[in-house]
Amino acid sequence: MEEVLDEYERECPENTARLSFDERPCQLIGEVYAPMKMKPGKAHRYDTEYERKGSGCLLMAYDIDQGTRYAQVRDRRTKKDFAQYFDQLEKRYAHVDNLIVVLDNLNTHHAGSFYENLALSRATELRKKIKFLYTPKHGSWLNMIELEFSALSRQCLDRRISTIQELRNEIMHWVSDRNEKKIKISWKFNTTKAQKKMASRYHRINDNN
Repeated sequence: MEEVLDEYERECPENTARLSFDERPCQLIGEVYAPMKMKPGKAHRYDTEYERKGSGCLLMAYDIDQGTRYAQVRDRRTKKDFAQYFDQLEKRYAHVDNLIVVLDNLNTHHAGSFYENLALSRATELRKKIKFLYTPKHGSWLNMIELEFSALSRQCLDRRISTIQELRNEIMHWVSDRNEKKIKISWKFNTTKAQKKMASRYHRINDNN
């Protein structure tokens, strides 16, 4: 935990970019009956019955220092999707030598995914450039991108979306608007606050040792 918090608090090293990354499944929900058209003084009304249309997956990274988001909507979230996402994303950061990526320890989130799905030379290039900084188990709330997913859920995904293309269009519009407005996360929780707030847990660890 402290390693992630320390990274947020320190100045970005020279010739380095820092990203917060995660994936989010998105259910595709279709209407069984057409919703009623809105009228003055009447809220939007739709039937409670719905139809499942499968799912998609959002892969998104947030640039901690620039406040820029990079999103892709894919059919699945496999090792191949993870590798292809970072293969494309890294090209946006060709001007830096190092990429620090905060993410959770999912079984696809490692350099092995690069070697299984990209050319050997490219996989090695990505492994040398990208440093994965993992959040602790049950500590995904330490990942800044979770705040972006929360905003996305409230502002964009709080309705029924039935196709992967519609999902892609809506999310990319939301990301573009947020980037244009230069909305940045103001992270306040640091190591000092963590040690005070979780003092009992620190003492418990010491006692056990």
